[in-house]
Amino acid sequence: MALKYSVWEAKTKLSEILRQVKAGKTVTINQRGVPVAQVVPFKSEEGTSLAQRLDALRNQGLIREGRQPLSAAKLTPKNGALARFLENR
Repeated sequence: MALKYSVWEAKTKLSEILRQVKAGKTVTINQRGVPVAQVVPFKSEEGTSLAQRLDALRNQGLIREGRQPLSAAKLTPKNGALARFLENR
């Protein structure tokens, strides 16, 4: 039996829905009687390395490499930053 909740019920019973999903059930969320979302158990990717998961996401076109690597030089604080911040408040 599929579990169904209205949007209002889903908002008020989110913890219950998550317990059901964690137990392996699929929950459908309806808006005015029309299904609009489905909450399904997360598929664990145990045994898959981070590099393999990133490659899979790249192959699916969901992520892409940045243009240039992040360097520590770009992250160094500049003198007077606090003063400028307080001045602009």
